[in-house]
Amino acid sequence: MNHQHTTEADTAAVRALLQETVEAWGRGDGAAYGAQFTDDATDVTFVGTVYRGGEEIGRAHQALFDSFLKGTRLAMEIIDIRFYGRDTAVVVSRGDTYKNKPKKLGKLQTYTVVRCEDGRWRIAAIQKTKRQGLMEAVSFRFQPATKPRTR
Repeated sequence: MNHQHTTEADTAAVRALLQETVEAWGRGDGAAYGAQFTDDATDVTFVGTVYRGGEEIGRAHQALFDSFLKGTRLAMEIIDIRFYGRDTAVVVSRGDTYKNKPKKLGKLQTYTVVRCEDGRWRIAAIQKTKRQGLMEAVSFRFQPATKPRTR
């Protein structure tokens, strides 16, 4: 894949986009969270729920911020950013929610982000997966060829 078109500014803009999701989460602001997504975005949660579009994603997260996730913050560590052409990137991150201090980052997220017509980067898709460390360890133990080079 040709990555020559990316710039440091693009990488910084993608990081800023994801940082804004972290900040909106911390404020419990579903509308601001949803605004980071495209109008036709897809959000697949780690429990398998599928939300479509920034407005629905924001609305659903506001309900979560007002109940189950009230007072939580979002911890995120970006593992990798790969650009595909000038206007698309795939980001893999570790993350989790917390109240007092971040614990082990037990979830992984894969984001597809796109540069929109207004020049802003937004999230077009996110897939969240809860890491199953014990299952992973068992798999690696009994079939070492399944272990990736880096995790």
